[in-house]
Amino acid sequence: MRYSPAIVLGAAGLAVAQNKAFQSYPDCKNGLLSTNKVCDTTLSAPERAAALVAALTNQEKLDNIISKSKGASRIGLPAYNWWGEALHGVAYAPGTQFHKGPGEFNSSTSFPMPVLMAAAFDDQLIEDIGHVIGIEGRAFGNAGFSAIDYWTPNVNPFKDPRWGRGSETPGEDILRVKRYAESMIRGLEGPLKEHRVVATCKHYAGNDFEDWGGYTRHDFNAKITMQDLAEYYMMPFQQCARDSKVGSIMCAYNAVNGVPSCASDYLLNKILREHWGWTEHNNYITSDCEAVADVSLNHKYAKTNAEGTAMCFDAGMDLSCEYESSSDIPGAWSQGLLTVPTLDRALKRLYEGLVHAGYFDGDKSAYHNISWADVNLPSAQAIALQAAVEGTVLLKNDGTLPLKLTADSKLALIGFWADNGKALSGGYSGTPAFTHTPAYAAAELGLKTTVAGGPVLDNSASRDNWTANALAAAKDADYILYFGGLDTTAAGETKDRYSLEWPAAQLTLVTQLSKLGKPLIVIQMGDQLDDTPLLSLPGVNSILWANWPGQDGGPAIFQLLTGKKSPSGRLPVTQYPANYTALVPMTEMALRPSATSPGRTYRWFPNPIFPFGYGLHYTTFSPSVFESFPKKLNIADLLKGCTNKYRDTCPFPSLPLDVKNTGNVTSNYVALAFLAGEYGPKPYPIKTLASYARVRDVGPGSGKRAQLKWNLGDIARHDEMGNTVLYPGRYTVLIDEPTLTKVEFELVGEETVLDVWPQK
Repeated sequence: MRYSPAIVLGAAGLAVAQNKAFQSYPDCKNGLLSTNKVCDTTLSAPERAAALVAALTNQEKLDNIISKSKGASRIGLPAYNWWGEALHGVAYAPGTQFHKGPGEFNSSTSFPMPVLMAAAFDDQLIEDIGHVIGIEGRAFGNAGFSAIDYWTPNVNPFKDPRWGRGSETPGEDILRVKRYAESMIRGLEGPLKEHRVVATCKHYAGNDFEDWGGYTRHDFNAKITMQDLAEYYMMPFQQCARDSKVGSIMCAYNAVNGVPSCASDYLLNKILREHWGWTEHNNYITSDCEAVADVSLNHKYAKTNAEGTAMCFDAGMDLSCEYESSSDIPGAWSQGLLTVPTLDRALKRLYEGLVHAGYFDGDKSAYHNISWADVNLPSAQAIALQAAVEGTVLLKNDGTLPLKLTADSKLALIGFWADNGKALSGGYSGTPAFTHTPAYAAAELGLKTTVAGGPVLDNSASRDNWTANALAAAKDADYILYFGGLDTTAAGETKDRYSLEWPAAQLTLVTQLSKLGKPLIVIQMGDQLDDTPLLSLPGVNSILWANWPGQDGGPAIFQLLTGKKSPSGRLPVTQYPANYTALVPMTEMALRPSATSPGRTYRWFPNPIFPFGYGLHYTTFSPSVFESFPKKLNIADLLKGCTNKYRDTCPFPSLPLDVKNTGNVTSNYVALAFLAGEYGPKPYPIKTLASYARVRDVGPGSGKRAQLKWNLGDIARHDEMGNTVLYPGRYTVLIDEPTLTKVEFELVGEETVLDVWPQK
């Protein structure tokens, strides 16, 4: 770890904060529980969990397979609310509360939303963020303000720009999502055998829209080919389950190919537990909240809620997440549909997860002494600021940035986001200790500023007032900074978008500002929009995309505007043209182009406004691949020396890269290595990200060397059956977006199946 943890921000959330703890650890020193083997640290985790389950009555078992579990006071097992949230910092949830008013546990660090974190393309940074969240989360748990289970990260790929929750994810590219998941889980759960907190990958599987075109996530049947399922929708969960052994996975609301996810033996057993071997710690599966009721109520897959409830538990689900009572556990039990062996299996998995987190260990737990003192340190603030700086992407610049400020320079800060602290955090947030807005950051720098608000959506009644106020603020300014975009969090998590266009009221205001003849910089917040109108306005000099940058979003933006830091973020999502919404319905799951679709994501869609991986700097770079990189490799030789259980994880020779800064500004550089070439199933992807690395602090005229690591799975493709296949052929490695240099290599020998995908 480069940093130790600290605490700072969040935003309004779900639960009502209280002034006292509401969760508690079991007492293994007194009462009946003290005589149970679950408290015996000399035994294995399966033995300890089994002992606890054996001590429960049938009614107690039924009481503890829901998210708000009742415990068993008879033996000293406390109630436990499994539902904690920590998407980009400890957040409000039924299982997490914040202290109300001054004092400890009244705040948590608010990092940027995951899609902006991912834009930094820095795996170590993500692990550092996870480390901070894990420390804070365990401190909240130790103090009784939270569970030690947190239902994060969201690893569903962000394939459609209209998705209202896409900003919760690391973007559209599978390699980026997988590495984000790996790093975040390692940071959250910690390096020890004992988990610091229990992380949860969600939503399994094929979940990437909320409410669109007459369908909702509760009744949607995602029709996915085996090829797309194995290659795209399932790969992040393979990383979570098979490779990272994450403590928990959440099954989704939607059905996949006709079967509700939480009732799918194929998804939960055949793939997750059997094929991926996700059994090492008897890890548990929770439903998404109310998903069990959907099996009968919306999918009509079961005749009754009781029948649907039994289906889910029989298929391998272990916990029903409920707002009130969305499953019918009593009915399933009374009708003989839910059996004792099924209950015992679920509870053993649940409690084994808590055993692995030291829940029953008292002061013997490795993390028992983590407290508020451990989280209230400046280093978390530094990481949050770093993430916002390194994730922000420069989309356009004619030389206006960095700003050429003097002591007399006057700035006009205009727009909804200019001085709105609540708008910086995004969804799934906690309570902020502070929010540093752009206006705050400008004042801290001693800059002369005038601040004016702006419209959020198309409110024609107030448009004239907004424009008049903004023009008045900009009248005497030397620079105009417009902070705008689309704040989708205001609609909650159940709304998707029907438009990718800039809100008309905002675009009108920007147009008026562009006619003043002053340098105009647009800081685009929120989700991606079609920037074509801004790119065509000659008066818009620069565009920065800053998404939801978190607690120190204002200082991060001003570090970039003033040149204290140089932008180095890269888009983790494609910026689509506005007419994309008419080309592909959100309900279409296919990725490849067809007679009715231009294709999805950068791998297939040919004409983006800005492509995945795009990002400008204040300098220029010239990367080159070392001559030592092999030009021909034999597939059999690559596999011969590898003893890995899963052959797609066998290493491929690292790509050595020399990165030279040919400009005059010190900057970080994200080296992106894409693969292109005619190999594998047709139609071939345009290109596919195969590796990346962040190179830090490359000075003017100097260079640094980087080793881009990858494995055979990053080179392989998936056939129509979903099998992972390494194909012979000539491969082209394209460095950067747009391409700055390239190198070719050839794989020779027989095509080889690295992983056989189970068929339904």
